[in-house]
Amino acid sequence: MDKMARVQSLLERYQQGHLLMGFEKVSKFEQDELLRTIESIDFELVEELYQGLSKGSKTSSQITISPVKSANYKSLSDLERTVSRLYGEKAIYDGELAVVTMAGGQGTRLGFGGPKGAFIFDKENNKSIFEALAETLKKVCDNYYVNIPWYIMCSNENILQTRKFFSDHFYFDYPGEILFFVQGEMPMLDRSGKILLDENYQIKMAANGHGGTLQSMERSGMIDDMKERGIKWVSINGVDNVLAKPVDPIFLGLAIMKKAKAGIKSIEKAYPEEKVGVVCLKNGRVGVVEYTEISEEMANERGDNGELVYGDAYALFSLFSMEGLDRISRLKLPYHAAYKKADFYNSDGQWIAAENPNAIKFEQFIFDAYELFDADDVCVFRTNREEEFAPIKNATGVDSPETALKLYRAYHSKKHV
Repeated sequence: MDKMARVQSLLERYQQGHLLMGFEKVSKFEQDELLRTIESIDFELVEELYQGLSKGSKTSSQITISPVKSANYKSLSDLERTVSRLYGEKAIYDGELAVVTMAGGQGTRLGFGGPKGAFIFDKENNKSIFEALAETLKKVCDNYYVNIPWYIMCSNENILQTRKFFSDHFYFDYPGEILFFVQGEMPMLDRSGKILLDENYQIKMAANGHGGTLQSMERSGMIDDMKERGIKWVSINGVDNVLAKPVDPIFLGLAIMKKAKAGIKSIEKAYPEEKVGVVCLKNGRVGVVEYTEISEEMANERGDNGELVYGDAYALFSLFSMEGLDRISRLKLPYHAAYKKADFYNSDGQWIAAENPNAIKFEQFIFDAYELFDADDVCVFRTNREEEFAPIKNATGVDSPETALKLYRAYHSKKHV
């Protein structure tokens, strides 16, 4: 059976025959690309996920939520800070730590056409997000006389632009090796379960979320590369936080002393009603719940120390031991559905211009990985918000370039060791 016959049989089985409607209208290269993409899709998984939409996920009534026990930087004693720092610094000195930056997103919401990491947030100094992150890592390398390998996850959409950006900027004179790998993708669907075609009659794909980082690292050979380098701990952060501190000796040391397989660094909620994910125990395991899953009473509850009981806001700071990462990268995290605006050809050959969310995207969340470990195997550490959290998500208002730059400048105007 030749490739075309094989593809036609596959599409017929899953009632997705419309994917070949524009086959004769495109070039030979585009035809080959379309067939390759079709054969790469896990149609059984796509159908399973679509059918699961009608069933829904677990409701909050099926989930028992309780406070998580976190180590708080502010409440650690001088001795605890010193000891944990020593453990963490030894691992850094010994070259046991690698850093991963999840940089698959575009700067669309910022009115920027390139990779989000290439966005210039400090126009006065012509400084991009990538440059800010590179400076942070370079300082660590200088302080510890070590070259930390830096792995950057891109999307198919932005990997060429990202590589060129780094090349054009001479890799920001970063002393360690910088390696790029590609995030996984999933096809987008319409509300009837049909896979979408873009304006070039190619399948409309979407990145599979930051949770896809873990499997992408395994499939791309990055985990094997880390093992060959003797890496024992991997810090994973998002690209849009210009104050991210991926190398934190105290956090690393706490995880080492606890013999944890994973770690999650939280920040203190700004106020009880803040619309952020909350780190807690879900059915006895460390996880993250939406702010809507926390009742008003729980959101306002305070402990004897006056701090919010459910005050650990999730900020996309992750740490995994190589043992833990190796195991969960081979497991399947659950997918979550989101409705997005998308222009596409539907199964009847009509071009649909989006006015409202009309397409289904499936994505994985990295914080679901923590529920695969026993609670005792996860180290939760609450850090100082003003020193580590300056996200750039919106063009204006909250979490915008303006607010991030203000926080960035305030932090760097002080002396930090």
